[in-house]
Amino acid sequence: MPADDRSNKSPLLPLFAPIEPYQSGHLDLDAPHRMYYEQSGNPRGVPVVFLHGGPGAGASAVHRQFFDPAFYRIVVFDQRGAGRSTPLGCLENNTTPALVSDIEKLRETLGIEKWFVFGGSWGSTLALAYAEHHPQRCLGLILRGIFLCRKSEIDWFLYGIKTLFPEAWRAFAGPIPEAERGDLLTAYYKRLTDADPKVSVPAAKAWSTYEASCSTLLPNPGLVADFGSERIAFGLSRIEAHYFMHDIFLPENFLLDNVSRIAKIPATIVQGRYDIVCPVFSADDLHRAWPEAGYEIVADAGHSAFEPGIRSRLVAATEKFKAFA
Repeated sequence: MPADDRSNKSPLLPLFAPIEPYQSGHLDLDAPHRMYYEQSGNPRGVPVVFLHGGPGAGASAVHRQFFDPAFYRIVVFDQRGAGRSTPLGCLENNTTPALVSDIEKLRETLGIEKWFVFGGSWGSTLALAYAEHHPQRCLGLILRGIFLCRKSEIDWFLYGIKTLFPEAWRAFAGPIPEAERGDLLTAYYKRLTDADPKVSVPAAKAWSTYEASCSTLLPNPGLVADFGSERIAFGLSRIEAHYFMHDIFLPENFLLDNVSRIAKIPATIVQGRYDIVCPVFSADDLHRAWPEAGYEIVADAGHSAFEPGIRSRLVAATEKFKAFA
């Protein structure tokens, strides 16, 4: 059974203080992609790699702060087509197997034998895919807001969320003509990949704002504004729709079917009880298939990694995992 924190008596752990990278650069991948990466913390510390969400959201400076910089060698990167990687929003050669290969190329480039893998939302999806392909490279997994990218989860994102966020869903579906709303994914994909920015940019902002509006237990206007900016919205929406259209380029139920490959790897799953973007049923399915993993449900949290309870549990996990180094 999961540890479902209903008491809220435990003190909340803060993030670590902001830090700057000691090294950053771009790694050439298959054309046309170049991947941004950075290292911070202790150059001789235990390696940990941060996998951002989306797909396509990109990483930011605050993501370094989940880790003790005196202990960890913190590797953060932007997945192909996202953030500071170029070209932004590029869908060419952009698949889950390619992202898994990119992580391995980065590990080899940095001379790292094994590392901890930390990922939330789509980052949990990619962490599972990477670990199932390369279990021998993983010291442990810290996963948050589980997303297995099954058809039922994609349908929930596109339609199910309206049962709890009807006003956000109306704003999402509203730009699409009523005749096309029976297949919102195809309708949005057509617009997001349109060469005319007057078509693609408004669609990108509508998609990204919808996701942000449903990501926290309580309204967070700052998050919504950030996701609604063209800088984030373009990469996030295009790449998410691309991956959803292609079932993340993996066989249906691949991640659950292959969880036995990672059963012996130390792992913690942190899930918000009221996560509407990636509902708790996916984390529950994963834990039932993988009972060896620790499983903590945060009773008063939604989806975002920066919900106070989730943030605290993630920091606690990175502290706990020092023992597995």
